[in-house]
Amino acid sequence: MAEKQAVKRTTKRSAKSTGKTSNGFTAEEKAAMRERARELKAEAGKEAGEKDLLGKIDEMQGLDRAIAERVHGIVKANAPALSPRTWYGMPAYAKDGNVMFFFKPAAKFKARYATLGFSDKANLDDGAMWPTEFAINKLTADVEARIAALVSKAVSE
Repeated sequence: MAEKQAVKRTTKRSAKSTGKTSNGFTAEEKAAMRERARELKAEAGKEAGEKDLLGKIDEMQGLDRAIAERVHGIVKANAPALSPRTWYGMPAYAKDGNVMFFFKPAAKFKARYATLGFSDKANLDDGAMWPTEFAINKLTADVEARIAALVSKAVSE
């Protein structure tokens, strides 16, 4: 017992003898930890959002599913910084928390075609009037190229 007390006293003395006082982390260390916590939260949110989005795509049938899967691939290739999520139960992609565009499957509203819709946050402005939804009833190389161009333009600064 006396030996343990001697160790404790020695430890206390050596901390005192260094002349340093420790009040915890420095301001820089605290800032770095806050930043890392924000990064982890964003990563977790993006992963959860993508899981939800892929779940919605998995629920789709036929052409809706094929188009949605391809749109997802195009977005990941052309705008990887976007956060996948769902919006009103549809696959969507957001920038800084704002939905930029979404995929509306034909079956959801019993329509004859699926659409790729863009919000007012998307940078598609072209004069005094421009389209914000695009019908898709067949997936071709030209359609995929047009989707890629629209996605790129929508997220441009």
